[in-house]
Amino acid sequence: MAYVSKTPDDARADTREEEPAGPRLISHREIADPAPLGLAAFAMTTVVLSVVNGDLIPAALATVVLPLALFYGGLAQLLAGMWEFVRNNTFGALAFSSFGAFWLAYAGYARFIAPGLPKSTAYQATGLFLAVWGFFTLYMLVASLRTTAAVALVFLTLFVTFAILASGELAQNTQIVKIGGYVGILTGAVAWYASFAGVTNATWKRTVLPTGPLELGRNGLGHGDGAGGDGQRGEARTETTAPGR
Repeated sequence: MAYVSKTPDDARADTREEEPAGPRLISHREIADPAPLGLAAFAMTTVVLSVVNGDLIPAALATVVLPLALFYGGLAQLLAGMWEFVRNNTFGALAFSSFGAFWLAYAGYARFIAPGLPKSTAYQATGLFLAVWGFFTLYMLVASLRTTAAVALVFLTLFVTFAILASGELAQNTQIVKIGGYVGILTGAVAWYASFAGVTNATWKRTVLPTGPLELGRNGLGHGDGAGGDGQRGEARTETTAPGR
């Protein structure tokens, strides 16, 4: 029997473990950051509705917001939330999924529910709808203090928007609702900046637009770059995370 010597490469090949069959699991680091998408969807839909609330266009044109609420603020933001689950970002997953659902619920309420409510008490239902979302936004504001200044400012202005709009609806005061519309435009503008910063910084591979990572309560948990969530600290990450009205 002939003796065949093995090269070093052959020896290494013998000791190499065979890769298991089936689909390869993808690390969350290989998935693009969904936060700029979620923030952009939130921002655009919020601005359009806030223009209506601020009485900057005729009320007869209010239905322009419904397609955005369904497909961009709703569906696209909901998908961003699902991808945040994959990336192990609890904050982003809850924020985007919830506010994506908010826009879907708003479209359904405005199109199918509100027209059938008694006109004398419909304002109470609308006020309640806005108030409970304001409460949700409030505790997400507390959580956002571990993310970035840009994201925290989105939730702060969003909470103020909900509070003003809910108050205006319950008081049946159109002037208060208009103010809520103006603050909503500001909220959308802040979210647009956060989205702009997220996609620009990721594309340029460096911080072009600052988002201001927050250090409040820093104890080793959450993303070190202020992205929000409970995953491990990423390397040179410039993500922003957040979402609603």
